[in-house]
Amino acid sequence: MDDSTLTTVAIAAVVVALLALAVAVGAQLRLARVRRDFAVLGDDGVTDIARVAATQNHRIDRLGAELARLRASLESTEEDVRQSLRNVAVVRYDAFGDMGGRLSFSAAVVDDLGDGIVLSSIHARGESRTYAKGVVGGRSSITLTPEEQQALVSATKGESGTARADRGGASPERAKDAS
Repeated sequence: MDDSTLTTVAIAAVVVALLALAVAVGAQLRLARVRRDFAVLGDDGVTDIARVAATQNHRIDRLGAELARLRASLESTEEDVRQSLRNVAVVRYDAFGDMGGRLSFSAAVVDDLGDGIVLSSIHARGESRTYAKGVVGGRSSITLTPEEQQALVSATKGESGTARADRGGASPERAKDAS
């Protein structure tokens, strides 16, 4: 071989070597970037991708089980709230014509299903009587007075508060409880 051919082959070999070096540096940089990203997924950055995927699947399964447990707990809590006696209404009135001050009252305390109790306290000059009547599904097996019915209707509609009833059949007037 002559000198010019050897020079051409040497230059071609140097160019190929430089291209191979550039490709190797690029590959090394990409590998470093992948390892850095991979380290975020795994704990040590040395684990293989299958192990990382299995760990992530295990975490997802645990989160799914925890979510199912929380949903069941929420449903149980919602049921407890529905059954709590939280709907309250009070109707104050004058039970007897000769007394004023609306000292008598009927109070309904029921849950969201209309189960609970109606309490009434009738005040007269010399005595006071208190009555309790059970309520199931918004109805009582014992006859309710108009004031008790009004309190029960208000409580089952969620109109908590105090109302005033006149025995003369006039419509009740909403009022704040001053006592």
